[in-house]
Amino acid sequence: MIDHARDLASVRDATDRLLHAAATLDNAAMEAPSRLPGWKRGHVLAHLSRNADALVNVLQGRPMYASAETRDTDIERDAPRALDIQLDDLRESCARFQDAGAAPADWSRTVELRNGVTDSAARVPFRRWVEIELHHVDLGIGYELEHLPAEFVEREIDFLAERFADHPAVPGITLTALEDPGRLVWSTGRKDTGAVTVTGRSPALLGWLAGRTRGEGLTVVDEGVALPVLPAL
Repeated sequence: MIDHARDLASVRDATDRLLHAAATLDNAAMEAPSRLPGWKRGHVLAHLSRNADALVNVLQGRPMYASAETRDTDIERDAPRALDIQLDDLRESCARFQDAGAAPADWSRTVELRNGVTDSAARVPFRRWVEIELHHVDLGIGYELEHLPAEFVEREIDFLAERFADHPAVPGITLTALEDPGRLVWSTGRKDTGAVTVTGRSPALLGWLAGRTRGEGLTVVDEGVALPVLPAL
Protein backbone atom coordinates (compact mmCIF):
# COMPACT_ATOMS: atom_id res chain seq x y z
CA MET A 1 0.00 0.00 0.00
CA ILE A 2 1.25 3.48 -0.89
CA ASP A 3 1.84 5.68 2.15
CA HIS A 4 1.66 9.23 0.78
CA ALA A 5 2.54 10.81 4.14
CA ARG A 6 5.70 8.72 4.41
CA ASP A 7 6.58 9.58 0.82
CA LEU A 8 6.12 13.28 1.55
CA ALA A 9 8.65 12.93 4.36
CA SER A 10 11.03 11.19 1.96
CA VAL A 11 10.56 14.03 -0.53
CA ARG A 12 11.45 16.54 2.17
CA ASP A 13 14.58 14.61 3.14
CA ALA A 14 15.68 14.22 -0.49
CA THR A 15 15.09 17.91 -1.13
CA ASP A 16 17.19 18.85 1.88
CA ARG A 17 20.05 16.67 0.57
CA LEU A 18 19.85 18.30 -2.83
CA LEU A 19 19.69 21.84 -1.46
CA HIS A 20 22.65 21.19 0.85
CA ALA A 21 24.72 19.79 -2.02
CA ALA A 22 23.77 22.53 -4.48
CA ALA A 23 24.60 25.25 -1.93
CA THR A 24 28.28 24.30 -2.28
CA LEU A 25 28.26 25.33 -5.95
CA ASP A 26 28.63 28.77 -7.50
CA ASN A 27 27.11 30.70 -10.37
CA ALA A 28 29.63 29.35 -12.86
CA ALA A 29 28.57 25.81 -11.95
CA MET A 30 25.01 26.65 -12.97
CA GLU A 31 26.28 27.26 -16.50
CA ALA A 32 28.07 23.90 -16.70
CA PRO A 33 26.39 21.03 -18.57
CA SER A 34 24.31 18.59 -16.57
CA ARG A 35 24.15 14.91 -17.48
CA LEU A 36 20.93 15.51 -19.41
CA PRO A 37 21.50 16.29 -23.10
CA GLY A 38 21.01 19.98 -23.85
CA TRP A 39 20.47 21.01 -20.25
CA LYS A 40 22.81 22.96 -18.03
CA ARG A 41 22.60 22.56 -14.27
CA GLY A 42 20.46 25.68 -14.17
CA HIS A 43 17.90 23.92 -16.36
CA VAL A 44 17.73 21.00 -13.92
CA LEU A 45 17.11 23.22 -10.90
CA ALA A 46 14.59 25.33 -12.80
CA HIS A 47 12.73 22.20 -13.86
CA LEU A 48 12.60 20.92 -10.28
CA SER A 49 11.07 24.19 -9.09
CA ARG A 50 8.47 24.32 -11.84
CA ASN A 51 7.69 20.61 -11.43
CA ALA A 52 6.88 21.19 -7.76
CA ASP A 53 4.37 23.86 -8.72
CA ALA A 54 3.00 21.63 -11.48
CA LEU A 55 2.35 18.83 -9.00
CA VAL A 56 0.61 21.31 -6.70
CA ASN A 57 -1.68 21.97 -9.67
CA VAL A 58 -2.29 18.24 -10.00
CA LEU A 59 -3.15 17.82 -6.33
CA GLN A 60 -5.50 20.80 -6.46
CA GLY A 61 -7.35 19.65 -9.58
CA ARG A 62 -5.81 21.97 -12.17
CA PRO A 63 -3.92 21.04 -15.35
CA MET A 64 -0.33 20.09 -14.54
CA TYR A 65 1.02 22.60 -17.08
CA ALA A 66 -0.87 25.13 -19.15
CA SER A 67 0.77 23.55 -22.20
CA ALA A 68 3.91 21.68 -23.20
CA GLU A 69 5.20 24.92 -24.66
CA THR A 70 4.64 26.77 -21.38
CA ARG A 71 6.52 24.09 -19.47
CA ASP A 72 9.54 24.34 -21.75
CA THR A 73 9.45 28.14 -21.92
CA ASP A 74 9.36 28.46 -18.13
CA ILE A 75 12.40 26.20 -17.76
CA GLU A 76 14.35 28.17 -20.36
CA ARG A 77 13.34 31.43 -18.69
CA ASP A 78 14.47 30.33 -15.25
CA ALA A 79 17.59 28.35 -16.14
CA PRO A 80 20.02 31.34 -16.34
CA ARG A 81 19.27 32.63 -12.84
CA ALA A 82 21.96 33.00 -10.20
CA LEU A 83 22.47 30.13 -7.77
CA ASP A 84 20.95 31.89 -4.76
CA ILE A 85 17.77 32.66 -6.71
CA GLN A 86 17.58 29.09 -7.95
CA LEU A 87 17.89 27.70 -4.45
CA ASP A 88 15.37 30.11 -2.96
CA ASP A 89 12.89 29.23 -5.69
CA LEU A 90 13.43 25.52 -5.20
CA ARG A 91 13.07 25.81 -1.43
CA GLU A 92 9.86 27.84 -1.72
CA SER A 93 8.26 25.72 -4.45
CA CYS A 94 9.04 22.56 -2.48
CA ALA A 95 7.40 24.10 0.58
CA ARG A 96 4.29 24.81 -1.51
CA PHE A 97 4.24 21.16 -2.58
CA GLN A 98 4.56 19.98 1.02
CA ASP A 99 1.71 22.28 2.05
CA ALA A 100 -0.50 20.94 -0.74
CA GLY A 101 0.36 17.39 0.32
CA ALA A 102 -0.53 18.12 3.95
CA ALA A 103 -4.02 19.39 3.09
CA PRO A 104 -6.92 17.01 3.84
CA ALA A 105 -7.80 15.15 0.65
CA ASP A 106 -9.13 11.95 -0.85
CA TRP A 107 -5.85 10.25 -1.66
CA SER A 108 -7.61 7.40 -3.46
CA ARG A 109 -8.87 9.73 -6.21
CA THR A 110 -7.48 9.64 -9.74
CA VAL A 111 -5.52 12.66 -10.92
CA GLU A 112 -4.29 13.67 -14.36
CA LEU A 113 -0.64 14.42 -15.10
CA ARG A 114 1.03 15.31 -18.42
CA ASN A 115 -0.08 14.00 -21.80
CA GLY A 116 -3.26 12.46 -20.45
CA VAL A 117 -1.45 10.16 -18.00
CA THR A 118 -3.51 9.39 -14.92
CA ASP A 119 -2.53 7.99 -11.54
CA SER A 120 -3.68 7.71 -7.98
CA ALA A 121 -3.27 10.93 -5.99
CA ALA A 122 -1.46 8.85 -3.38
CA ARG A 123 1.38 8.17 -5.82
CA VAL A 124 2.04 11.86 -6.60
CA PRO A 125 4.46 12.27 -3.65
CA PHE A 126 6.44 9.28 -4.90
CA ARG A 127 6.56 10.80 -8.37
CA ARG A 128 8.00 13.95 -6.82
CA TRP A 129 10.54 11.86 -4.93
CA VAL A 130 11.63 10.37 -8.25
CA GLU A 131 12.14 13.84 -9.71
CA ILE A 132 14.30 14.96 -6.80
CA GLU A 133 16.47 11.84 -6.55
CA LEU A 134 17.16 11.26 -10.24
CA HIS A 135 17.72 14.91 -11.07
CA HIS A 136 20.11 15.19 -8.12
CA VAL A 137 22.14 12.51 -9.90
CA ASP A 138 21.69 14.38 -13.20
CA LEU A 139 23.38 17.46 -11.74
CA GLY A 140 26.69 15.56 -11.73
CA ILE A 141 27.88 17.01 -8.43
CA GLY A 142 28.88 13.85 -6.58
CA TYR A 143 25.51 12.21 -5.87
CA GLU A 144 25.43 8.98 -7.85
CA LEU A 145 23.04 6.12 -8.46
CA GLU A 146 24.85 4.16 -5.75
CA HIS A 147 23.92 6.84 -3.22
CA LEU A 148 20.16 6.55 -3.78
CA PRO A 149 18.18 5.15 -0.82
CA ALA A 150 17.62 1.40 -1.17
CA GLU A 151 13.85 1.71 -0.66
CA PHE A 152 13.66 4.31 -3.40
CA VAL A 153 15.68 2.17 -5.81
CA GLU A 154 13.48 -0.87 -5.32
CA ARG A 155 10.26 1.09 -5.68
CA GLU A 156 11.41 2.94 -8.77
CA ILE A 157 12.44 -0.33 -10.41
CA ASP A 158 8.95 -1.61 -9.56
CA PHE A 159 7.45 1.48 -11.19
CA LEU A 160 9.60 1.32 -14.33
CA ALA A 161 9.11 -2.42 -14.76
CA GLU A 162 5.37 -1.76 -14.65
CA ARG A 163 5.76 1.09 -17.13
CA PHE A 164 7.62 -1.07 -19.67
CA ALA A 165 5.30 -4.07 -19.20
CA ASP A 166 3.70 -5.08 -22.51
CA HIS A 167 5.54 -2.28 -24.34
CA PRO A 168 5.71 -3.39 -27.99
CA ALA A 169 9.33 -2.22 -28.34
CA VAL A 170 10.58 -4.04 -25.25
CA PRO A 171 11.21 -7.79 -25.36
CA GLY A 172 10.41 -9.93 -22.37
CA ILE A 173 12.98 -9.21 -19.66
CA THR A 174 13.64 -10.72 -16.24
CA LEU A 175 15.60 -8.40 -13.97
CA THR A 176 17.49 -9.80 -10.99
CA ALA A 177 19.30 -7.67 -8.41
CA LEU A 178 22.45 -9.32 -7.13
CA GLU A 179 21.99 -7.99 -3.60
CA ASP A 180 19.07 -10.37 -3.04
CA PRO A 181 18.46 -12.56 -6.11
CA GLY A 182 15.85 -14.60 -4.31
CA ARG A 183 13.63 -11.56 -3.63
CA LEU A 184 14.59 -8.71 -5.96
CA VAL A 185 13.28 -10.06 -9.26
CA TRP A 186 11.13 -8.18 -11.76
CA SER A 187 9.51 -9.07 -15.06
CA THR A 188 8.78 -6.54 -17.76
CA GLY A 189 8.37 -6.11 -21.49
CA ARG A 190 6.34 -8.21 -23.88
CA LYS A 191 4.87 -11.51 -22.80
CA ASP A 192 4.87 -13.02 -26.30
CA THR A 193 8.67 -13.38 -26.42
CA GLY A 194 11.14 -15.40 -24.40
CA ALA A 195 12.52 -13.49 -21.46
CA VAL A 196 16.05 -12.08 -21.55
CA THR A 197 17.63 -12.42 -18.10
CA VAL A 198 19.52 -9.31 -16.95
CA THR A 199 21.42 -9.23 -13.66
CA GLY A 200 23.28 -6.53 -11.75
CA ARG A 201 23.14 -4.50 -8.60
CA SER A 202 19.87 -2.65 -8.17
CA PRO A 203 21.30 0.88 -8.75
CA ALA A 204 22.70 -0.33 -12.08
CA LEU A 205 19.35 -1.84 -13.02
CA LEU A 206 17.61 1.42 -12.12
CA GLY A 207 20.12 3.53 -14.05
CA TRP A 208 19.49 1.48 -17.19
CA LEU A 209 15.70 1.42 -16.86
CA ALA A 210 15.61 5.17 -16.20
CA GLY A 211 17.78 5.97 -19.21
CA ARG A 212 20.68 7.24 -17.10
CA THR A 213 23.15 4.59 -18.29
CA ARG A 214 23.65 2.29 -21.25
CA GLY A 215 23.70 -0.72 -18.98
CA GLU A 216 27.12 -0.47 -17.39
CA GLY A 217 27.42 -3.03 -14.59
CA LEU A 218 24.72 -5.30 -16.02
CA THR A 219 25.09 -8.81 -17.39
CA VAL A 220 22.84 -10.67 -19.82
CA VAL A 221 22.82 -14.26 -18.62
CA ASP A 222 21.63 -15.69 -21.94
CA GLU A 223 24.62 -16.60 -24.12
CA GLY A 224 24.92 -14.59 -27.30
CA VAL A 225 22.08 -12.21 -26.39
CA ALA A 226 22.74 -8.47 -26.26
CA LEU A 227 21.32 -6.14 -23.65
CA PRO A 228 18.01 -4.84 -25.08
CA VAL A 229 17.77 -1.19 -26.10
CA LEU A 230 14.98 0.48 -24.14
CA PRO A 231 12.81 3.24 -25.61
CA ALA A 232 12.95 6.72 -24.10
CA LEU A 233 10.65 7.32 -21.17
